[in-house]
Amino acid sequence: MSDDTGRTHVVESFAPGRVNLIGDHTDYTGGYAMPMAIQLGTEVVFTPEPDSPLVELSSTCDPELARVPVLLPEDSFEIAMLLPEWARYVGGVVAALHLAHGGRGEVSSDLPLGAGLSSSASLQLALCLALAGGRNPETGGSLARLAQQAEHLASGVETGILDHLAIASAVSGHAMLLDCRSQTITQVQVPEGAEIVVVHCGVSRSVRTSAYAERQCQCAAVQAEIGPLREATVQDVDRVSNPLLRKRARHVVSENARVLAFASALQGGDLAEAGALMTDSHHSLAWDFEVSVPELDQLVAWLCAQDAVFGARLTGAGMGGCAVALAEPGALAPRLAGRRHWVVRPSAGACLR
Repeated sequence: MSDDTGRTHVVESFAPGRVNLIGDHTDYTGGYAMPMAIQLGTEVVFTPEPDSPLVELSSTCDPELARVPVLLPEDSFEIAMLLPEWARYVGGVVAALHLAHGGRGEVSSDLPLGAGLSSSASLQLALCLALAGGRNPETGGSLARLAQQAEHLASGVETGILDHLAIASAVSGHAMLLDCRSQTITQVQVPEGAEIVVVHCGVSRSVRTSAYAERQCQCAAVQAEIGPLREATVQDVDRVSNPLLRKRARHVVSENARVLAFASALQGGDLAEAGALMTDSHHSLAWDFEVSVPELDQLVAWLCAQDAVFGARLTGAGMGGCAVALAEPGALAPRLAGRRHWVVRPSAGACLR
């Protein structure tokens, strides 16, 4: 990006990570979720170079440079061949943006990788803003859809809109009641008496290596039998012929109801009820959707047994990563010595700096 004098401007962008307070594996069936952007995130500093055919980026998280051709086709196979692995996320953004030229830059992040805190979506949204040279007109939902397209190209997995929309549309001090079908958001203030703590279970996760795509297919099979899970009732779930698919459907239908109840509890300042709903959500994800691991189950049980903790659950797609706990301020920190954990704050969304 140049001004009238021809000087090149450095573009800086930031995109937060997100923690999902409740409502996992509901987004790709058009259900409800309650994500919250957090203060940890990804920063991109980028200098466009009009004559460069490459986007070249360094990262504080990987010693290898990402070198991505500007003329990269929207072909997931071509993008999947890029090395190092994180360059594929850059490639997805480059292909989605249809860039006219390249440039150089740096990526830095204080988000833990493989923790279920949307480090990849954070990277993609920060890149979308920075690589567009500061001229990107997209905001909110349209920016989220652009980054979601980049995610699909990079990972080869048809992920839902939850992460990208949560990061693009966040308001400081609030979580979001997200309707994944209409992509509308109701901002819900997080009570000052609530502290949200994210704790790593010790097992990393990846969308590529998790059961994410399999669960999507299972939900699609259920919907082919009984119709949209967003509109399904408990009675509809009982009609599902396959016992395994019946469990998957039971999670989605009950989780949608829990999300709406959680939003009401948070708005009313009823942290005990909100925490109980989070714990019920974890049990559903573990037993009916089967995306937990023993380390997460043990961590959630331990968190729920602590004084002044209202509830806890796995967060993100599961199969490793983190649990999120709702607690009284300062209640957990003294007991988490030696564990990877973060006290997170509801923060604003992706932006240019």
